[in-house]
Amino acid sequence: MPRTTTVRKYGKPSKRSKAERLFAELPQSPVRKPAITVMDDHQVACLTEQLSVVRIEEEEEPKIPRRSPRKSVKPTPTVEDRSSTEGTSEEEDRSGDKARAVSPNRSQNDTLVERSAEEDCPEPSLVDSQSDASLRFLAWDDVCPSGDRIIKIAEASYAEVYRVTNERGTSIIKVIRLDSPIKPKTKAQVKAGLVDEEPHAAADIDGELQISEWLADIPGFVVYKERYLVQGKASRQLLETHQVFQKRMKRQDPGRAQFYPSPSRYLDETKFLVVELGDAGTALEDWELTDESQLWDIFLLEAIALARAEDLAMFEHRDLHEGNICVRRVKPPRERRTNSSGFFGNSGLDITILDYGLSRAEDLSVDYAKPVAFDLERDLGLFTSTHGSQCRVYRQMRSFLLRADRKCIPPEGHKTPYAKGVDGPLSWDVYAPYTNVLWLAYLYEYLVDNFVGDRKQLARFGMETKEMWAYLDPDANDDVPCFGSAADVVCFAVESGWIREEQLTGAGTSMLGREDTSIIVSRAEEGEEEGEEEGEEEEGDCR
Repeated sequence: MPRTTTVRKYGKPSKRSKAERLFAELPQSPVRKPAITVMDDHQVACLTEQLSVVRIEEEEEPKIPRRSPRKSVKPTPTVEDRSSTEGTSEEEDRSGDKARAVSPNRSQNDTLVERSAEEDCPEPSLVDSQSDASLRFLAWDDVCPSGDRIIKIAEASYAEVYRVTNERGTSIIKVIRLDSPIKPKTKAQVKAGLVDEEPHAAADIDGELQISEWLADIPGFVVYKERYLVQGKASRQLLETHQVFQKRMKRQDPGRAQFYPSPSRYLDETKFLVVELGDAGTALEDWELTDESQLWDIFLLEAIALARAEDLAMFEHRDLHEGNICVRRVKPPRERRTNSSGFFGNSGLDITILDYGLSRAEDLSVDYAKPVAFDLERDLGLFTSTHGSQCRVYRQMRSFLLRADRKCIPPEGHKTPYAKGVDGPLSWDVYAPYTNVLWLAYLYEYLVDNFVGDRKQLARFGMETKEMWAYLDPDANDDVPCFGSAADVVCFAVESGWIREEQLTGAGTSMLGREDTSIIVSRAEEGEEEGEEEGEEEEGDCR
């Protein structure tokens, strides 16, 4: 895709950075002639708008988004990329769980805190119970009373993830321990290598919550329901599901350390922020890939979701491994007719992207808005670790910001925080949508490597996507064209005939029932409801 000679950064005219010029010298946004349908110039120009309604066909009426329309035109991003002269890190990786990013102790980055202090009218903390009176204050028995079911399913960025099910429905809750006391570790726990995830201040979590609200109405992203504060000792169910999860993780990875304290150590004063989300289904790492149509839909649905988020919020996920993608069947699969065009929309699956702990986004409804971005420089162990396959993607992202090309700096080259690159000290505030391309490349390789269906189908998928992979491959030579964003990948899929035009311009309805009502009811509320029912019965008796 051709680049302009000048760009607009956060609403202000500016010249291209040196990094932008260097990366622009690589062949960008490969264009392929449509395999079936020829799109005219007007249709191609409208592709970004079409992405906002793309969906596999559904009969329901479209849901009106809650977000207000943007007030200004989306700025063309300036990618700040830097070269490295770094050495070896002595920090060790603290995580071996695929369902969780290889996670440092995360806290809000210094830059954002300093900027917040400089604002004339700083916003109050989203999770500050003193400033946000709307937050409910619950006990663990309110979150999961007798008769409800709670299952621990993952450990995400500085949060434990549970699925809660009751007669009102199903929700996912992310549990984040705030700065509050717990029982000290026993000698046995110390000997076993228990590593407690550090508690977090309310301000540390504001960024992820803000991004959750911005993305909640974009199909493909998790539905945000509610947040509330929970305090006190754990319930029996919470302790049991924690123990079951730890035993399962130990079987899968005997060397894995336990990062989150046992709920048996919670005290009356122990406080948590609990974020309630819509149920997204099964983590991709636990989903069995048995059919070629699943490969097409999972990959293209993620690309479309990221492309829409790029357009609406200048979004980068930055941690999109197989534990942060959920898959759910929403309709029966259907056979692809051999004489029809398109490969998209046959599996009956939908995907949901989770966990924005490392993400970056902007509120484009506000002119000159500051970006929300986690500062990954605070713990370089994320880049020096070699424990999980996703660790290489973290290094690829940082290498891109430092060097302005696709060459990946090895683990020993990520020692110096805020290392100087081609444009100065590294900053994760910059908008570099190429990081989404890196995670799409990671997803593509994961899907191919974990496919267990007919090998002929896998070979057919590989042959059809061979050209796309050449442009997606982060290890490609510098003379090979390169996608610059998830939107570029979607454009290529449309021009290749994989996604039919009517799937972009047709019904823009959700494949999932996007229920956004909390299923958690406190005892006080239940008591009020029971009291109202009893009052109605007494009134009826009097009549």
